Amino acid sequence: MRYAASFMPTKAPLPMAAQAFNEAPEHAREGEKSLSDFALRFVAFAPALGIAILLSFAIFQWFAAGGVTLLERAIVALVGLTFVWISFSVITVLMALVQRMTRPCRLARTGRGPSERVALLIPVYHEDPASVFGNANAMLQELARGAQHDNYALFILSDTRDPELAEMEERAFFSLRQNCALGMDVFYRRRLVNADKKVGNLTDWIEGWGGAYDAMLVLDADSLMSGGAIRRLTHELSADLEAGLIQSVPVLIGAQTLFGRMQQFSNAVYGWLLSEGVALWAQGEGNYWGHNAIIRTRAFAQSARLPYLRSLRGKDSLILSHDFVEAGMLRRAGWRVKFLPRLGGSYEETPQTLIDYALRDRRWCLGNLQHLRLLGARGFHPMSRFHMLQGAAAFLLSPLWFALVLIWSVLGMMPEMITQTYFVPSNPLYPIWSGADQAQGWIYMAVIYTMLLLPKLIGALALCARGDIRRDYGGAGRFIATMLFEVICAIIYAPIMMVQQTLAVFSAVSGRAATWSPQARGVEGYDLSTTLRFHKVETLLGLSLSFGIASGTVPLSLLPVALPLLLAVALSMLGSVSIAKAKLSWMRLESPQALRVPRIVKRANEERAKMQRALETPEPIAIAAE
Repeated sequence: MRYAASFMPTKAPLPMAAQAFNEAPEHAREGEKSLSDFALRFVAFAPALGIAILLSFAIFQWFAAGGVTLLERAIVALVGLTFVWISFSVITVLMALVQRMTRPCRLARTGRGPSERVALLIPVYHEDPASVFGNANAMLQELARGAQHDNYALFILSDTRDPELAEMEERAFFSLRQNCALGMDVFYRRRLVNADKKVGNLTDWIEGWGGAYDAMLVLDADSLMSGGAIRRLTHELSADLEAGLIQSVPVLIGAQTLFGRMQQFSNAVYGWLLSEGVALWAQGEGNYWGHNAIIRTRAFAQSARLPYLRSLRGKDSLILSHDFVEAGMLRRAGWRVKFLPRLGGSYEETPQTLIDYALRDRRWCLGNLQHLRLLGARGFHPMSRFHMLQGAAAFLLSPLWFALVLIWSVLGMMPEMITQTYFVPSNPLYPIWSGADQAQGWIYMAVIYTMLLLPKLIGALALCARGDIRRDYGGAGRFIATMLFEVICAIIYAPIMMVQQTLAVFSAVSGRAATWSPQARGVEGYDLSTTLRFHKVETLLGLSLSFGIASGTVPLSLLPVALPLLLAVALSMLGSVSIAKAKLSWMRLESPQALRVPRIVKRANEERAKMQRALETPEPIAIAAE
C-alpha cells in the first residue's frame, strides 16, 4: 500500500485471515451456553409476539362483524408485522427497568491498570480537521492524567481525497504533535486510494501495524470518550478473556437546533433503558455499532475479515453496514460480544437538521437491507442473525406503516364505505367503518399510539422516581413541560421520516442508491429551494390526503398524518432553527448534557477552537524537524 502521507511507527504486520459466508470457521471456539440466557430471551420475545397476535386478532374480530375484505385483511397483517416490533421495544424497556431496580452496576475492578497496549483509531474521510484533531487532543489530555497512559497510542487514518482538506489535516497533525500531552504517541497516514472505504482503512492498519497492539478502540470523526471511559473499556476487556468486542453506549451531544435537540432529549430520557434491556437479553451475543467500542485485535484479524458480496448486477463489493456483520463473525468464531450500557463518558454527535438525518438514513438503509442476504450464512449465532434482521426491520417498518396509511385511505374511498356506513346524518364529521363500532376503533388506535410512546413514558417515569430531575433537567415542572413538547414534536415529524425512510428502502431495493447531496446549506440549515426539492414527495402526499379528507373520501383519523406531510417544508426549516432563539426554557429541550456539559465535552470544544485558530494562522506550522 502506498500512502500520500505517512507518519507512522515501525510496522508490525498482523494478517487478516480470509473468511467466507458459505462456510463456518474450522476452528471456532465453543461459546458458553446458558439456561439463564434462554430464559431472558423467552421473556423478551414471547410477550412481544403474544401482544402482536392478540391485537391483530382483536382488529380482525372488529372487521369481521361486517365481513372481512381483502384490504381489511391486509390491515390486520400490517398491524401484526409492525406491532411485534413496537411490543418488543416496550418489553425490552420494562426488562431494563426491573434490572436497574434489582441489580447494581457491576464493572471490572480497575486496580493499577491492565498491561494491554491499546490503539485509538479514528478513520476520517473529508471531515473537518479542527473538529477531529481537537477531539483527539481532548481525549489524549484526559488519558495522560491516568495511570499507564503510555499504553495508549492514537492513529488518525485518513482517506481524504480533497487536496486542501488533506493539507489541513497534515497541519493539524503537526500542531497536535507539538501540543499534546507528554508521553502520548500520535500518528497519521493518508491512503492514496480509498479502497473499501472504512473497512479497507481499518484493514490496512491491522495488516500494517495491528501486531503491536492488543486492542483497538474504534472512534468515528464525531466520537468523543472521556479518559475514564477509555480506561474502563480497557479494564473490561482485560478482565474478560472470552470477550472479542465490548461496545459502549454513546450519549448524543452537540445538538443546537430544534430537530437535533429532539433526538438528544429522547436519547437522554429512554435511551439508557433501551440499551440496558438490549444488553440484558443479548448477553454475550451483542452487537457492534462501528464506533466507541474496544476490540481484541487478534480476534478481529482471525475472524472478522469481510468477504465480498456479489450484487444482483454481478458486481463484487463489501457489505456497507459492516459493523453488525463483523460482530456476528466474531461471535461465530466463539468470541463474546458485549454491551456495556452503564459505562459513562461515551459520546457522539447527532445530525442537526431533518435533511441531514434523512441523508444519513439513506446511507445506512442499503447496508442494513444487505443484512437480509446473510440471514442464512453459515455459522452465525441465532442472536447475530436477529441483530441483522432488526437492523433491516428498522427501515422496512416505514414502508409497512406507509402501506397501512394508504390502505386505510383506500378503504375510505370505496363506494360501499361512503354510501353505506362512512358518513351518516347523525354524525357527519367522523367516519364509521363497516361492521365496526366507532368507539372501538378509536380504542384500538389509542392502544397503538400508547404502545408507540410507552418506552419513552416509562423512561420519563423512571427518571422522576430517581429523584434527580431537579439537578439533571432543571426541575420536575420543567421536565414535564419539555417532555410533552418533545412528544408533540416527535408525533409531528414522524410522518415525514416515515416517507423519507420509505423512499430510502425503494431506492435501495431498486438498485438506485440515493446520491442526493444538497450544497445550499447555510448557518441555519438549507435554503427554501433546496428544502422544497428534498420534501416534494411528502408535500404532494400531504396535498392528496388533505384533499381526500376535505372531500370526505379519506378518513378524518389520517389528519395527523396529512398535515405534517403537507407542512413538511416548513417543519424541516423550523427544525433547523437554532434552539438559542427559543424564549421558553422547555422549548430548548435541554437534557443533562446540555444543562451540565460534561468535562470532556468542554475540553473538546476548547481544543477545537484552538485547533481552528492554528489552522487559520497565515504562517505555516514548522515541520522541518519531521
